[in-house]
Amino acid sequence: MRVKRLSLVLLCALMAAALVPAARQALAQDTKADPGLSDVLTDMLRGAEGDNATSGPDKRVPFGRDEMQLSFAPLVKQTAPAVVNVYASQTARLRSPFDGDPFFEEFFGRSQPRAQSSLGSGVLVDPTGIVVTNFHVIKDADQVKVATADGREFDSKVLLKDETLDLAVLKISADKPFPVVAVGDSDALEVGDLLLAIGNPFGVGQTTTSGIVSALARSHIGVSDSSFFIQTDAAINPGNSGGALINMGGQLVGINTAIYSRSGGSIGIGFAIPSNMVRAFADAAKAGRDFFERPYIGAEFERVTPQIAESLGLETPTGALVSSIDEAGPAAKAGLKAGDVVLSLNGTPVESIEALDYRMATLSIGTNASFAVLSKGQQAAMDIALERAPEGAKLAEVTLRGRSPFSGAKVAELSPRLAQRLGIRTDVKGVTVIDINRGSPAAGFGFQPGDIVREVNGLTIDTAATLEQAAMQETRWWRFTVERGGQILRQVLRY
Repeated sequence: MRVKRLSLVLLCALMAAALVPAARQALAQDTKADPGLSDVLTDMLRGAEGDNATSGPDKRVPFGRDEMQLSFAPLVKQTAPAVVNVYASQTARLRSPFDGDPFFEEFFGRSQPRAQSSLGSGVLVDPTGIVVTNFHVIKDADQVKVATADGREFDSKVLLKDETLDLAVLKISADKPFPVVAVGDSDALEVGDLLLAIGNPFGVGQTTTSGIVSALARSHIGVSDSSFFIQTDAAINPGNSGGALINMGGQLVGINTAIYSRSGGSIGIGFAIPSNMVRAFADAAKAGRDFFERPYIGAEFERVTPQIAESLGLETPTGALVSSIDEAGPAAKAGLKAGDVVLSLNGTPVESIEALDYRMATLSIGTNASFAVLSKGQQAAMDIALERAPEGAKLAEVTLRGRSPFSGAKVAELSPRLAQRLGIRTDVKGVTVIDINRGSPAAGFGFQPGDIVREVNGLTIDTAATLEQAAMQETRWWRFTVERGGQILRQVLRY
């Protein structure tokens, strides 16, 4: 009896195996077949069952040997011509311990400038020659050249750069339009989606690797302040920075930026800046902005810890807690208060302050955004206007001179707009460094744009004029306090 049942099962299996290719061929040839039957058979061949199917026609597992042997070659041919090589060079003068000494200079000479160069990748996103790359590829460069996939080389102009986002936009020109990659919607990505990474690793030439989306919304990886990365296992190596992360539709979904590695090579953990951020940044460059402006609502946020979540009645520590409010800002006018928690923005959940910062940065100034907020234990919805950060009083920039550690630093009093430009919280007040002359004493002592000078030789610094006066003191001893990234740094030195 058991033998008969086993024989029957084997017979049915063989018949099914024989019918599958025939069914597939019949479906391909018979275009006049009943559409209802065709749909049913197609779903059966794909392993789906009507309304209970878990994968639609856009995303599904490969079916059969033919589909397992498919190639990415057509997709690479479509997108690779728009991926370029970026060469950045700068002249660095290595300071000799004998510089300034006439006796030793007579024998050893003065230190000579030395050329330094870096190599990265970029992506053409506009036929007029707009190239997006990473800031760290062109940082401190005196000259930036772009080489296209067909061998042409162009001098480029930097239209916009932002160290906090690690993005830069270059412009090259030619008589004919350049090939481009369409910028896709990075928010449509899902973990498991197939991707291609195209760039120039180690300078060996244009290279394509494949992988999947390993994770989304990665933060705190120590790369930049954008803190909202796509993680992929597509091989990314030094030189890939600024290259393209492509989806299966041939669209740009990310700019390859960094890897996690102990050896310097790829171990399958790479990070890319989402294309929605890239699009907003490129649009700002095309509009001629001098820096990337984020919408301003007049509120600052902090993380929702497990303790805060428990006290507010939240099941999980999610959202962004309002820490301070500008009473004259759009958020205050809409009714947002300190202690409220932002749960979603335009219908998209806000898991953290990094998610809120990212989604805010991709929105346009002059529009309204819909916020879902937890306020005093009750959920509420409010529309908040997205405005340009206020300039405040007239910006007075002062370049400090004289014999002091501050000589060569350009400083100004903080306003919300200046703070946003420097990547500082918009509610911070004080006098900040906005630029440093290369080779100046201020550069030598390590001052950086964004440093806030709080005190010099016992004098509280509250205006740019006060700092200018303090920097002109006739003294060789300097004691000063600087705030950098929320940390207080105190220094005493003889100069």
